[in-house]
Amino acid sequence: MNRPVRVLSLYEGFFAGGARILHSDVVAGLHAGGGQEHSILSLTSAARRDASLQHAHDDTRFRSLRAAGVRIDTFDRVAGDHPMTPDSFTAAELAHAANLIAEADIVLSLKEQPLSLIVALDRAGMLPDRPTAACLHRSDPTHSGPALGWLVDAGTSGAVSATISCAASTSLAYTRAGVATTHAWVIDNGIDTRRFRPGTRAERRGIRESLGIPETAPVVLLAARFDAMKDPGLFLDAVARHSRRHPGAHYVLCGSGMTFANPGFGALVADSGLGAGVALHALGLREDMPALYRIADVVALTSAFGEASPLCLAEGAASGAIPVTTDVGDAARVVAGFGLVTPRDANAIAGAWHEALSRRIELRSAAISSRGRLDRRRMIADYRGAIEELVLPEVLAA
Repeated sequence: MNRPVRVLSLYEGFFAGGARILHSDVVAGLHAGGGQEHSILSLTSAARRDASLQHAHDDTRFRSLRAAGVRIDTFDRVAGDHPMTPDSFTAAELAHAANLIAEADIVLSLKEQPLSLIVALDRAGMLPDRPTAACLHRSDPTHSGPALGWLVDAGTSGAVSATISCAASTSLAYTRAGVATTHAWVIDNGIDTRRFRPGTRAERRGIRESLGIPETAPVVLLAARFDAMKDPGLFLDAVARHSRRHPGAHYVLCGSGMTFANPGFGALVADSGLGAGVALHALGLREDMPALYRIADVVALTSAFGEASPLCLAEGAASGAIPVTTDVGDAARVVAGFGLVTPRDANAIAGAWHEALSRRIELRSAAISSRGRLDRRRMIADYRGAIEELVLPEVLAA
């Protein structure tokens, strides 16, 4: 093939979330690396999530991809207002999507939700014959609602020919749920270690001062959206227990909905039994995550379900924070050698934070030493190989 391979990614929308960060990183890396030309179709132009309305054009991923020369088309819809079922698309939307797919050599679906469009096109007899891969980022398919059925059906019909899972637990869970495709890859997540790096003492001091955190105070960070999957209530219960033993510690929460402007968050704080003097920083959605990781001593994950290969654990570790996580998805494998795994119990989690702080010098050194295996360059190379393997038979047959 003398021209670049043309790759179209389908997004449910642009909003805060680890899967969107990772996939956008893959798209940008492959688009800039030569040999592939990437574009995106977003099924929505805004999203109502975690007690906030997030517009695609305000999203960091949207802006950075546009700046990198990636074409982005959007439907004029709001994610979260109404389910994006196969019956919900207009004739004009189907025609536009069919044209975009026909211009591509391969289609990638970011998670299974955008497959409602593929199913709609297939039912209407409008789906161009292109290899399609579903990029999967959760370890509990049943929590994807009707989208799991769309994926199962599309795999059976051949409309989806491959899956690319970010964790072994993800691939196994979807296979058990009845998803069968011709190809299946597991490609471990990777991060940009140029952005996520340990801070200098001056950097850490400046960031802490901006938040009113003393230079020597222990900091526990939860980087997650306000969602039952992330179980912020369990984190707050652990804070209540840990703060009694470490009264000088500070606790930072950031992510969509993690703010007192969200009544649901305020209610959880009120129910957690936190003492009046606990230093709780609820920052909401932030775009300066590398800086926040640099001031953290512990990066916590208290998720109940759904995680596959959580980015926050890798991003925190690469920045010098010690990951302490519940045993969800591939989290235990991600932090092996430099982090701690704890049961989903507030006392156990508080105890693990205490252990991490007690072993901080040892575990921080191990976390920083892991940066090489966490880097995104390996992930992008693996995606390139999977895409080329799917496209090559089509090119030879043409």
